[in-house]
Amino acid sequence: MTTTTPGSAYLFHVTETTQMQMTPPGGGATQRSPEFRLAVDALRGLRQDLIHDAFAYRPLPRIRVDGPRIRRLPEGIREYASWTPHGMVAAAGLLSMAIGVSSAEGSGTSLLFGLLALLPVLLTLVRPLGAFWFSMAATAVVGVFADMWDDWPWLPSSFAAHLTVLTVVALRTRPRIAAWMWFLTAVYGIFAETLFGSGHYGTNTLPLLFVSALALLAITVLHTRRAAKQEVTAQQSETAHERSKRTLLEERTTIARELHDVVAHHMSVVAIQAEAAPYRVENPPEELEKAFATIRENAVAALTELRRVLGVVRAEDYEAPDAPQPTLADLDALLANVREAGLTVDKAVTGAVRELPQGVELSAYRIVQEALSNTLRHAPGATARVEIGYVLGGLGLRIVNGRAPGLTLVKSTHGAGHGITGMRERVSMLNGEMTADETEDGGYEVTVFLPVSMLEDSP
Repeated sequence: MTTTTPGSAYLFHVTETTQMQMTPPGGGATQRSPEFRLAVDALRGLRQDLIHDAFAYRPLPRIRVDGPRIRRLPEGIREYASWTPHGMVAAAGLLSMAIGVSSAEGSGTSLLFGLLALLPVLLTLVRPLGAFWFSMAATAVVGVFADMWDDWPWLPSSFAAHLTVLTVVALRTRPRIAAWMWFLTAVYGIFAETLFGSGHYGTNTLPLLFVSALALLAITVLHTRRAAKQEVTAQQSETAHERSKRTLLEERTTIARELHDVVAHHMSVVAIQAEAAPYRVENPPEELEKAFATIRENAVAALTELRRVLGVVRAEDYEAPDAPQPTLADLDALLANVREAGLTVDKAVTGAVRELPQGVELSAYRIVQEALSNTLRHAPGATARVEIGYVLGGLGLRIVNGRAPGLTLVKSTHGAGHGITGMRERVSMLNGEMTADETEDGGYEVTVFLPVSMLEDSP
């Protein structure tokens, strides 16, 4: 066991510090300058973008045939229209080949010049990065065998082919790769002009760099605009999804509150009646008193549990309404209120009117209320009709609005626009069915069926 005294620890610390101070700068880790690190990062980016998997197989995909323009074409032509990008690239390659053959006409290298202009362009269809390197090599080969003393080092065929390759590859890749290709093109052109351009009358690297820079700049703007559009579309879709989800949760919260009030009222009535029942009978049997006591205890326990569970969906500032929840008996007051707002609405009732479970009555009232509100917001000036059908086994609702002459449906600027979602949620919680769609005359129709079991329907 080794023991270290305070003095020895201090001596060790001083010795270590002295050794660290005496270490020469070259003996430790070498500090790299920012310029060196920038150059290393640039070379690493060049290797990653243009060298790694440069000749990987990346075929040019066909365009979609369901676009607004292609969709108008006949069906037989529409299939061939999907190959439009490939045809345009092939046409540009043939044009470069024709320039190469005509520029070397009368010499034995005319066919070679034509092929060296055509092949790099066609290669962009399947191996875009490899096509760039092939075009650079073909430019050097053509420059060696050319007997022209002007338009050097980019002969007419090399000029057209390389410009086409830069454009196509930039369209198919990222803007950073386009910048690397332009930079390497500039390096090659300046290098060739500096070392081998003394015997030529004219050089054309600057014109190529200028034209290609304009083309690559336009393509970069196109890529940026497309990426921004996709990002905005994704954000809009995400926002719409979150808004719909939030509206659905809010509607569920409202329904839970209302059902809580309805069920809590009935459970309270059960508890009160169970407590008062023994006093209504003279000398009730002990078993009857125990039975009513058990009923009251279970009702109170159920009420307490219901308030505990459903209370979590209440807002902190929510207060239970003092007035009872509305039912279909209050529908006339609702229609009168809507008529005062300017909506002409009629009501028709079929079947034997009877009292339904309060949850069904409340949901039916809210559905009619929301449907009429949508009519006021989205079809101002239209007329509406509310049809209520008391049928065997349930309740049927139909709310339909027409369209006034010369009036088109408009989108409201108020509200989240998810009233239909709330109605569907209410119907779904009651195991009902609902349809909502436009009518033939340009109006809108909502039909709902809320099932009611015979046990619930009996008084």
